[in-house]
Amino acid sequence: MKLKKIVGKKLKAIRLKQGLTIQELALRSRVSSNMISRVERGLTIPSVQILMKLAEVFEKSINYFVEEVITTHEVVFSSPGQRDTTVYDDEFNMHTESFTSGLRDPQFMAFLCTVPKGGSSGRQQMYHPGDELIVLLEGQLQVTIAGESYLLEAGDSLSFKSHLPHRWDNIGDDQAKVIWTLSPFTTI
Repeated sequence: MKLKKIVGKKLKAIRLKQGLTIQELALRSRVSSNMISRVERGLTIPSVQILMKLAEVFEKSINYFVEEVITTHEVVFSSPGQRDTTVYDDEFNMHTESFTSGLRDPQFMAFLCTVPKGGSSGRQQMYHPGDELIVLLEGQLQVTIAGESYLLEAGDSLSFKSHLPHRWDNIGDDQAKVIWTLSPFTTI
């Protein structure tokens, strides 16, 4: 089953189980009702930021929405070209490959992201529960956290608490390749 369908099916099931309308979920999550409807119908894959907002409402890890128990494993080996990929043309303008897709109930998510020249997280600062680790493999990336800017070059890393307002921009002359690791919000 495609990732779009898995996320949509799980979101709709948990929303209905909790007796919420799409509009109520939109208010609680601060995600538009149009986006929620599109996700539930399997028309789009939400960004990590949107998925985290939705997961927080239901006190779930974002992994809850993307994994199927019958297709998850305790060990996952992946090679370039064989990883689950997502292209965020509209929001972040980047291509991601998941290192953790297929891992049963991971406590983190890791991606290889290719950010084109000029790509950014947008004008809005983002913030969400958890921790982030950014390792820049090539290119340049400017990351601003709580008003302080960091210029990352190949080999640099940056880790921070994701509840701090943050944003990023590829300010280099070429694409940036980044290993992005997030520890999603989980409830014990």
